[in-house]
Amino acid sequence: MIIGILKEPDFDKRVALLPENVKTLIDLKTSVLIEKGAGLRSFFTDLDYKTVGAENMDRKRVLTDSDLIISINPIQVKEYSSLKENQAVLTAFAPLTNADLVKQFIDTNITSFSMDMVPRITRAQSMDILSSMATVAGYKAVLTAANHLPTFFPMFMTAAGTIRPSKVLVLGAGVAGLQAIATARKLGAVVEAFDVRTSVKEEVQSLGGKFIEVAGSKDDSGAGGYAIEQTEEYKQKQQQLIQDHAKKANVVITTAQIPGRKAPILITKDTVENMIPGSVIIDLAASTGGNCELTENNEIVEKNHIKIIGNSNFPSEIPSDASKMYGNNIINFMKLIINDEGNMNLNFDDEIIKGTCITHNKEIISERVKQIFKS
Repeated sequence: MIIGILKEPDFDKRVALLPENVKTLIDLKTSVLIEKGAGLRSFFTDLDYKTVGAENMDRKRVLTDSDLIISINPIQVKEYSSLKENQAVLTAFAPLTNADLVKQFIDTNITSFSMDMVPRITRAQSMDILSSMATVAGYKAVLTAANHLPTFFPMFMTAAGTIRPSKVLVLGAGVAGLQAIATARKLGAVVEAFDVRTSVKEEVQSLGGKFIEVAGSKDDSGAGGYAIEQTEEYKQKQQQLIQDHAKKANVVITTAQIPGRKAPILITKDTVENMIPGSVIIDLAASTGGNCELTENNEIVEKNHIKIIGNSNFPSEIPSDASKMYGNNIINFMKLIINDEGNMNLNFDDEIIKGTCITHNKEIISERVKQIFKS
């Protein structure tokens, strides 16, 4: 099997596989083509890839000569249209909200895998790009907040007086939120965290954060680690509590997202108007609408002396390590679908393969995507 690796769009400095990952694929008896310059923004040269056995080619050749094409971001629609029948693509294309692309893959008989659909089960943790990239985002969000804040994070006791520590409020205690809590605490901030899933309380506390509880949340045990839609009564209690704590915070980091849905609004315009001047909001859900009512994706908005930073692309800002983590996720998945002869072998009795494979032989394979098309 010939595997092709593409250069990412200009907005993303990462590369899907590092040279060390390519060597693993070649050891698995595959051939690897890589678009020229694909690794440069992650600080890996074409020679680095050539040294481990990859061939450097232009983009058109990679697209036409590969049996399986790997990228982080979806390629252009016109490029998908040029693919041959029975080619395969492995990327992250949000199939729950991208029905047109799913239909295109069915019509053109493309086998597609979406790495953002890897089931959230213990055996698949090493393949979970959402968790690995959320780790990067949570870390970088805190550093970005510190850079924009007009105050220190830690407490200082100096001859010039005592500096009080900043207060950080983290909304959503998933992987990104927990990493934000840990990083903010290491920088010396006082940290509070809120999450509709009360099961994360102990994790928040173990990292030194204070957990804010709202009574009356729905059971989320079957949501695969994601947030779920709550009752209106709960949302009203939640909103009041968040506003009360946000008013006292110097930094608010929001991370709440629901798969296939617009991100829930947690910080309203009224909340922003009542925050401390100079405070910073980092909205990691900006690409799906944002958790703050005033968020604009990929923009820094200033309202009433409050900075609202909408950024869902923080992993691109740490491209070397983010690429390493992403590449390891892909390699762990590839080991499931490559047989001893270096060819693709899809065993749909494996729930990881079945959940991640979106289309094959002009059919939808993923049960989650099937449900979307039925509704």
